[in-house]
Amino acid sequence: MLVVSTDSFFVRWSRAEVWDLVFWVALISLVTYFVTGSRFVTGLRRESRESRELMNPVRSWRRFPIPLTAIAVLSTVSQVSYITAVTRTTVSNVVVIVGASPVMVALVGRVFFSERTTRRVWTAIVVTFAGMTVIVAGSVGEPNLDGDLLAVAAVLAFSVGVNVWRRWPEMSRIVGLSMAAVLSVVVASFFASPLTMEGRAYLACLGMGLLNPLGRLLHTSAPRYAPAAEVALFTPVETVAASLWAWLAFSEVPEAGAVVGAVVIIGGVLYGTVTARTGPLTDPR
Repeated sequence: MLVVSTDSFFVRWSRAEVWDLVFWVALISLVTYFVTGSRFVTGLRRESRESRELMNPVRSWRRFPIPLTAIAVLSTVSQVSYITAVTRTTVSNVVVIVGASPVMVALVGRVFFSERTTRRVWTAIVVTFAGMTVIVAGSVGEPNLDGDLLAVAAVLAFSVGVNVWRRWPEMSRIVGLSMAAVLSVVVASFFASPLTMEGRAYLACLGMGLLNPLGRLLHTSAPRYAPAAEVALFTPVETVAASLWAWLAFSEVPEAGAVVGAVVIIGGVLYGTVTARTGPLTDPR
């Protein structure tokens, strides 16, 4: 969560156009996934043949064509929505809305995948949506309303994607995320002017392209070593850290509505996960 929290800082610091950022971040991320995947395959030399074949993009896609395609589309939508949101509203608004992802994952799992949802989680969902409503309502009539709504879209896309990962846990994380990076590069190439950015923008893209993939891989690997509920508890780390970076770097002080919404959302997330032994996976993008 600490690694992922730097995304909003890089986006705001770059001062670049959204599609230019998407293009370069996805391209550099693809290289990062390739290097990471190569190291991982090397470590699988003594593992089963099935494990090695899952790291082969073509064979992996033939085995899971629909889930992997869905992951690529959803991850692209989530990434583009998140980056655009940060450029159109305050960082605090975006990351607070993103902090609602644990209960959003539970809601999506219940609606689309018929997963059992406890009364405690439903209560957390209601509380969390109340917090999101406070934030979005504070932006009604303001220029940053579309940014808040894009942050909501990013959370929804991510939440569906996490449920796809949970339904097909044997899918390769690296292959799925790499497919998303390829799709992002292809889509962004129609709108971007990637060779016209300033020097600081390229540095920001390099930072995001190296850190964001590592954050995603760490986060998707965490449930292998700790219960999903414990993983979910770390979502507020991104919310707090990203708001802190924005305050220190850009003197961006959260508005009162965002603070109130943050308290409500974090309270709902903690209520739905702290006392539960199992829970949803979390984060954006």
